[in-house]
Amino acid sequence: MRMYDLPDARGHFGPYGGVFVAETLTHALEELRDAYEGARADAAFQAEFHDELKHYVGRPSPIYHARRLSERCGGAQIYIKREDLNHTGAHKINNTIGQGLLARRMGKPRVIAETGAGMHGVAAATVAARYGMECVVYMGTEDLKR
Repeated sequence: MRMYDLPDARGHFGPYGGVFVAETLTHALEELRDAYEGARADAAFQAEFHDELKHYVGRPSPIYHARRLSERCGGAQIYIKREDLNHTGAHKINNTIGQGLLARRMGKPRVIAETGAGMHGVAAATVAARYGMECVVYMGTEDLKR
């Protein structure tokens, strides 16, 4: 692996960088990066995050041996990780729990989310409600039609 395949400390890749956002977002993204780095190093934040995953989300999610599917596929042993048993019914909550905790740590009063099929919006709204935040979910017109 070449060294420029990995980002540097500022998130830049290779000779051309890698952060391509509107200038108006730069300050907010720097604030987010700093908050994230602080939370990563904070044992209390990490403990709360892992406690939420275990006691609120329901992790670790169980693994199910799909015996009949394994037999049908020639004997390869197939296991299915049951993320559908997580709170809100999908894996999306795993990420939004961390996002919500970080937003709360930053003193943000609301969470904004975009969703396609709707599950990310459900997870974001669930976390916002849990932490007493407002939530706005955007969904595209074509997604709404599905």
